Amino acid sequence: MHASDARKMGETEQRIYCLNVWNECTFYTPEEKVALELSEHITLIPTKRVPEDLYKRVREQYDEKQYVDLVLIINQINSWNRISIAMGNTATEK
Repeated sequence: MHASDARKMGETEQRIYCLNVWNECTFYTPEEKVALELSEHITLIPTKRVPEDLYKRVREQYDEKQYVDLVLIINQINSWNRISIAMGNTATEK
């Protein structure tokens, strides 16, 4: 669903398929990379937390409102995923 939406918005196949190795790629912007890193840390907060250096790097790229919006979006997506998993939903092919 998300990849399909991203394609409709003009995202390239390369960028979609390389998300799982974003930190090894040169075609994501610094803003995107720090947002992806933050997403991983928030998603895995029991083990990763959000270290102070990451918070500082995020704030270098995003102002306070953008940071709050980013954190809320990450948490909203995580919540939807957890609800879906708890309800026994699985990915299906179109």
